[in-house]
Amino acid sequence: MSKAGYTLPVFACAAAVAALHWLRQRQPLKVVAVDLITPPQIVEIPIEQVSGLAENLALAITRSDPGDNLDLTRDTPIWAMVEWGGEGEETVTIKGGEGIGKILHTGEQPAIYSYAQRLLQENLRRLLATGEKITVTIILPFGRSLAVRTSNAAFGVVEGLSLLGTTGISQPLSSPDQLSSFRVELQQKASSFSSLVFCIGENGLDLARKLGINPEQLVKTANWLGPMLVEANALGVKEILLFGYHGKLLKLAGGIFHTHHHLADGRREILAAHCALLGMKSSDIQVIFNSETAEAALKYLKELDAGSGSDWVNQVYSAIAETIDTRSQEYMKSHNNRDTAVPVCGSILFERDRKIIVKSKTACLLIEKLC
Repeated sequence: MSKAGYTLPVFACAAAVAALHWLRQRQPLKVVAVDLITPPQIVEIPIEQVSGLAENLALAITRSDPGDNLDLTRDTPIWAMVEWGGEGEETVTIKGGEGIGKILHTGEQPAIYSYAQRLLQENLRRLLATGEKITVTIILPFGRSLAVRTSNAAFGVVEGLSLLGTTGISQPLSSPDQLSSFRVELQQKASSFSSLVFCIGENGLDLARKLGINPEQLVKTANWLGPMLVEANALGVKEILLFGYHGKLLKLAGGIFHTHHHLADGRREILAAHCALLGMKSSDIQVIFNSETAEAALKYLKELDAGSGSDWVNQVYSAIAETIDTRSQEYMKSHNNRDTAVPVCGSILFERDRKIIVKSKTACLLIEKLC
């Protein structure tokens, strides 16, 4: 049985409630009841520490628990500072402190999205008397360092993590229930279309729509790319466009078809191997291999091109894209119990600023049909 867990907004809300309680009662809470709103459910969140920082300012700390979800935020502390007084007419003013990402395309507003805003507003307003106002600052002390291990920057969020999501329940990526829901969607869309686009996450889906791809042909896979490819083959899908952030999608070039970093990585090995096959100097390959992130490796390739007039970004990523196509089809063939052809695969990889790095040869043909 899977263990229930909750999303980051829930813990941020719990900490804020505990800090407000301290301001009013001068007593620490050990457990806070949070109304998730979506779903309509009350849950109890343990509070690690509460303290007064000044007469009108308190801080509370809790820790993330995503349940069975393989999430890099597991056990990370979430702080909430609550201060009497607010800005303008808002009863509850919400701010992002250290470790909360900034959304570039909205003028660097804190990456505290609608569900988190609603959760904090509704739970805190209930505890305020008429005329009372508070300012809540959410802090993720390790948010900035954790963010470099995500694809947030690919979607315009920098310097920290997002309080994202549409529900308070953290759905385990390892849960068969999640895969089952994705398979149901795939089955429905495969009954109407022979060509589909696989996107790992919500941000990828959004970007694909903006490129003009028919939303009805988009399928979310999360990290379950392998099982979803096999299912598509079994359903008779003819063409699959793999569309994703390069730091995730390039794993397929190494035969990694469950892309969560807790299970397997291999990005630097994949990048370094393709660089070596293309004849790059050993010293440059070592830099690529030792890059902390795929984004850092891409940046180095760009610097090489800018400094020498070379074409490493295009060469390396074109080779990776072709390998992704080949290995995806090989993966489906290895799980194909019928004497039938597997779907044609194409891949598109994009970088942190949403610019497409490369389209495989097959992807160029598929995208013309899809847009």
